[in-house]
Amino acid sequence: MKFNGYLRADGKAGSRNLVGVIPTVVCANDVAQAVVRQVSGCVGFFHHQGCCQLPPDLDRVTDTLANLGKSPNLGAVLLVSLGCEGTDTEKLYREIQACGKPVEIIRIQELGGTSKAIAAGIDGAQKLTLSISGQQRTPCELSGVTMAIKCGGSDATSGMASNCVIGYVADKMVDLGATVVFGETTEFIGAEHILAKRAADEDAAKEIGRIVAEMERRAESLGCDMRKGQPTPGNIAGGLSTIEEKSLGAIMKSGNRAIQGVLAYPDSAAGRKGLWIKDSPGREPEILTGMAATGAQCMLFSTGRGAPQGFPSMPVIKICGNPHTYQRMENDMDVNAGLVILGEKSVREIGEEVFALMLDVLNGRQTKNEALGYFGSIDIHTLGPVI
Repeated sequence: MKFNGYLRADGKAGSRNLVGVIPTVVCANDVAQAVVRQVSGCVGFFHHQGCCQLPPDLDRVTDTLANLGKSPNLGAVLLVSLGCEGTDTEKLYREIQACGKPVEIIRIQELGGTSKAIAAGIDGAQKLTLSISGQQRTPCELSGVTMAIKCGGSDATSGMASNCVIGYVADKMVDLGATVVFGETTEFIGAEHILAKRAADEDAAKEIGRIVAEMERRAESLGCDMRKGQPTPGNIAGGLSTIEEKSLGAIMKSGNRAIQGVLAYPDSAAGRKGLWIKDSPGREPEILTGMAATGAQCMLFSTGRGAPQGFPSMPVIKICGNPHTYQRMENDMDVNAGLVILGEKSVREIGEEVFALMLDVLNGRQTKNEALGYFGSIDIHTLGPVI
């Protein structure tokens, strides 16, 4: 099966053809924002990291930004550096350039300040936009797609409808030879033994147990139990009483296929096939960023209470399990999986609708959050303190 995508020099295929404007540190965000506002076809990645962090976190930020830049949905990249940050800007430049796409870097301090950097950034971004503007979509194999999946703003309908629908599509994509990645390690708690039974081998099973235990230990190091923050107040108001209940519904989105292994937060999924876990938190800015760093060309996002946000470079398809929420937020929700709750359609029927919509989105159709420009939720999950 094929879709019409943008074939890149490294053999990957994108569903979008954008110029990514990536600040290498939070201090460069304002310059990057000015560039994105001025130049059509650009998207910005305005995170809050990149300096005054411990070395493991600086490596984590560098690797995440590099994999965001290597996304097949970006045709070119402009890096915006302050000039004295902790991220490895040379490594960033080399890694993105190595995948064959045009990349430029501007340094605010070297250029003589903000206004001069903005002018240079606008010129550079315009040049990059023009350089990729003539690229045309060509038939590409669906087996080359990485599909990310997530749930957020969950209620009792999520585990009964929208997550089940995503699980149906996840199984179908794996069977077609594609790659599927899910995460939210916090929402494995109480259900990790079920996921471990689906592991492709003993190493994958051990990794699932390890990441859950580490997530719990990080909370305990602050004198807290993870269950003090999960489920969230919105989850509880929506009918989810415990983290175990939430987790049992959350893992439904992963379908039924074998889990091949666990990816670290900054990792790309390049070269991997089948179903994978990404060790990640559940909060939208961090997990959306981590999922985009896998190289995902699109994401399926389940919600019950209504989570409208998308991501700059990765189309996010919102699948709503609650029919009342869908009626209230129809301009934000792409698919009404609440029809399963009402008994009007089956999980399979809605799953086929979602699969067809996903193909349309890969071919260029905008999601509702793309059309609204609601895709600024981005940040990088780090582990240590700011110093």
